Amino acid sequence: MRQRRRSLLTILSMTGGFVLCAISVSLLEGSYGNVIDIFTLDHTGHIQIHKDNYMNRPKMYKTIVDINKVEEILAAQDTVTSFSPRVFAPALAYAENKTSPVRIIGVDIVREPTTSRLKDKVHQGTYFDSTPGADGYFKAMIGKGVADTLELGIGDEIILISQGADGSIANDIFIVMAVVGNKTSYDRLAVYLPLPVAQMFLSLGASVHEYVILVSEKNDNEQIAGEIQELLPELTVSPWQVVEETFYHTMQSDKQGNHFMLGIIIFIVFIGVLNTVLMSVLERTREFGVLRAIGSRPAEIIKMIFLETNMLAGISVSAGILLSIPIILWFTHVGIELPEPIDMGGIEFQYMTGEFSVFVFAVPTALILGFSAAVSIPPGLRAARILPRDALGSH
Repeated sequence: MRQRRRSLLTILSMTGGFVLCAISVSLLEGSYGNVIDIFTLDHTGHIQIHKDNYMNRPKMYKTIVDINKVEEILAAQDTVTSFSPRVFAPALAYAENKTSPVRIIGVDIVREPTTSRLKDKVHQGTYFDSTPGADGYFKAMIGKGVADTLELGIGDEIILISQGADGSIANDIFIVMAVVGNKTSYDRLAVYLPLPVAQMFLSLGASVHEYVILVSEKNDNEQIAGEIQELLPELTVSPWQVVEETFYHTMQSDKQGNHFMLGIIIFIVFIGVLNTVLMSVLERTREFGVLRAIGSRPAEIIKMIFLETNMLAGISVSAGILLSIPIILWFTHVGIELPEPIDMGGIEFQYMTGEFSVFVFAVPTALILGFSAAVSIPPGLRAARILPRDALGSH
């Protein structure tokens, strides 16, 4: 009876450890997955394509000329879900007697919403199009910082002055159609123009500076970038981990710190299981003494304790999976509501969500089974070394 209670306690201990570990891994992976989605869908995408070293030393003339070849190759890739071209240029914007440095970003008005959250970040006005208004002026969307600095609203005129790719002075008047993001957004100082309008304004012809790509499996983006690089050797194909290297390394450092906290949780579970198994062996000292007295070999006793512990671990893992599935599903689809919403690039997120994947269950399964095998060895060795005389005389 006592042994049954001890076995039940072992199962409960390992099951609780499994559920706690699975939830921790789910929240950890889900949180970082959410951050990556926010970051990549804000502006970087999963992969970017540039000419030469444009990413590190941007110049107006470093453009992708053969856009038809690039788009044909990208469209043929099953792993690529969407892609969009962009052009960039620094400029000076002014309205009435106020001026501000801005960054012109020319985007494909149809493809851009499929690769970024630009359309979702419009909180004043409406998403633009590439047709001129009744007065002949083309439309633009501006960042919140530009709107505040120049005191611009919807329907106001903004004048942009820049340099064309051919060395000419580019200047024109545009009508503000929307305000994008907020004061902390990546594009707070951006002026978005329709791609053909920006190309004409900057004398770029049909060339672009960048292609941003989304892939079906975001965790495989580095491998996919390598495959695309082989197809486009004359261009530079970079995963977002390279494009935003500083952010990536910062995130990895933070993730390692959270892994340390997860390690502490796992260690506590390890100690609990070891204590339970060891107590089970101590309580059966007389039984092991009888086994030794009737001729059982030490290796057989070690094997018996090893199989028993791992059998209990298998039951615990099965119970842990059944218990944790509904909890992790709830975290994945509902999540924890944060007291205050977190703003990431103009998009507000108010829920901390988890991740439901094979990895979430594989980690605690491997840990529980591995720890069970490890913790069964010391008690097994102790039981195998017991002398029948000492064991039968114990109480």
